[in-house]
Parts: sequence; C-alpha cells; structure tokens
Amino acid sequence: MRVTDSSRERVPVAVLGATGIVGQRLVRMLEGHPTLRLASVAASRRRAGERYGDAVRWSLGGDPPAKAADLPLRVATEPPECRVVLSALPSGVARELEPALAEAGHIVSTNASAHRLRADVPLLVPEVNPQALALAARQPWSEGGGRLVANPNCVVAGLALALAPLQDAFGIEAATVVTLQAVTGAGLTGVGSVQIAGNAIPWIPGEEEKIEPELNKILGTEIAVASSVNRVPVLDGHTANVFLKFASPASPGDAARALADFRAPPSLPRLHSLPDRPLVVRPEPDRPQPRLDIGAAGGMAASVGRIRAAPPHDLAMTVVSHNGIRGAAGACLANAEFCAGAFTARETGPNRKEDGDR
Repeated sequence: MRVTDSSRERVPVAVLGATGIVGQRLVRMLEGHPTLRLASVAASRRRAGERYGDAVRWSLGGDPPAKAADLPLRVATEPPECRVVLSALPSGVARELEPALAEAGHIVSTNASAHRLRADVPLLVPEVNPQALALAARQPWSEGGGRLVANPNCVVAGLALALAPLQDAFGIEAATVVTLQAVTGAGLTGVGSVQIAGNAIPWIPGEEEKIEPELNKILGTEIAVASSVNRVPVLDGHTANVFLKFASPASPGDAARALADFRAPPSLPRLHSLPDRPLVVRPEPDRPQPRLDIGAAGGMAASVGRIRAAPPHDLAMTVVSHNGIRGAAGACLANAEFCAGAFTARETGPNRKEDGDR
C-alpha cells in the first residue's frame, strides 16, 4: 500500500451497515488506518445501544478490533456526528438516506448500487477515473459541503481496472464477460448452502444489468457488453472470463505489456488503501485463481492472466479480484480517503483539517 504521513491527526468516520459483511470489512480495514479513524458504527434499530462487539455476528475470523467492539451501535437512520460516512447499507435504505446525509453536509462514500448511475454521482475507481470526482460539484447539496460518491459493482471494479489500460491503448469496441462469482458477494445470508454446495447457479438477480452501464460510466466509453453471471461455491473472489474486440490491432504480448505498465495517473493523490500496482499480470497457464490470487496487494489489486488470441474475438483473458475488498469495502474506503482529502483540505473545523494535500 502507499505510504502516507501518519503524523497527521486522523479524520473520524462513521460506518453505516456495520454489522453486515461489507461493514465488518470496513471496520477491520479502519483499524490502524493512518488518516481515517473509526468513531461511530450504525446498523438497524433492533440492536441499537448494544456494544458493537456484542451485536455483530463477526464472520471474518478472529474477533472485532477491540476499539471498535466497545463502540455503541447507533441507528443508521439517525445523523452521525462524523462528517465522513462510509455506507455499507442495503440499496433500499441507501436510496433515501444517503442523499439526506449529503444534504446535511456529510461526505458519503457508498458501496450501495442505488445512486451509481445518477448523472451527478461520481462512480469512482480512483486509478481509472479520478477526474470524475468533479461531478460532485453539480450535486444539489454541494454548496453546503455535502458530497455523495459511489464505488461500482463488485465484478465491475476488477473489470474496470483490467479494461482501462486496454481501452487507452487500443480502444475496445465490444466485450463478452462470463463471471464466476463467490458466495460472499450475496452477503452473509444471500445464498443457502443447499443451493450452492457442489453447484453453479447461472443467474444472479440484477447483476448482469449492472455491468455494461457501470463499466461504460467509469471508462467514459460506449462499449457493447454481453454478460453472463454465475454464482459458484467459492468463498471469496470473483472470476471474469473476458473476450474483447479492439478498435486497433493488438497482440497478446501488446495487451500484457499495457496491463503490466498500468499505474494510477500522477494527478491522483497518494492514498493509503491503493497499491502502487493495481494490476498483477500472471504468466502461468492456470492463473489467476481465486484461492491463490485474491490477496494481491492486500486484496486491492486485480490479477489478470490467460491473455491469448481467441478468434473470432481479438483477445481473451481472465480477471480475478477480491469481491469483498477491491469490489466493496476496500473500494469504498479508498473513495472516502480520496474525498476526505479533496473536500476537507481547505477547511479548518476540528474534524475537517486533518487530511490535507498529500
């Protein structure tokens, strides 16, 4: 991960939906974070007032971080004291609550799908489209200091990283994507064990419809995307088999070099959660694999392999990324770091000065 100045006072943040699997990952990733500090956790009204450590059914191994465990669980619908909010709420709740929080002056980084395609909401993958943050100035609550930014769908996050350098180098006219998606992408209770054990389910409600518009919004393109999604008995890690049609000729070697050379643009501030190399190119014929490769750069890098000619397509490749980290909590956290730096650098309030220019 990138090195940051740990001497700065950390910005307090609230995590909404803190008892779900994405919320739990946010809580864990905030432990020891050099620029952000977990100050508030919130979930449904049913467990409000309990210690977080008592209320959460911790699913990530070990125990909740000690400081987080002692925090009282708040109601997600009540305004948090922290200005910076990380939302792991379900989309139904997020649809109304997140704009209300932004209207109240909060900087909201959301993992929910509710506002991703709204024209004035940046759909951010910082290494790919940091300039999209400027869209937030068009939001109706921007004059009051509020902001709402989103990270993409868990499959799209890895795809955007892998396709961005190929789009820049060769232009992409069309893509066919076949996914093999881990069970944790459905949440803690999303897929029953009897359904998925020894099985593959060739449909995930609402998933295929997200891939084309979200990918094109991030890349600023009009790529024709055909997709087929599958739920498979893998715990963590989404795999995407991708077949591409280019605007300009490109050999597998050309594509592999473009992928290996990909870096964040110099205009992007150095963010703690982002690796220096967002893509790992695997030369082995049987890689990447979820079990072996989702941990690249702590789960924040996507791995690409099996880069090959595939007539009638111009190129085929396999992309593996950690759905819970790069596709959800880590992406949400990186966006919060980006926004905290961009929107609090010139402010002088006690909770708004810490994360200045880096």
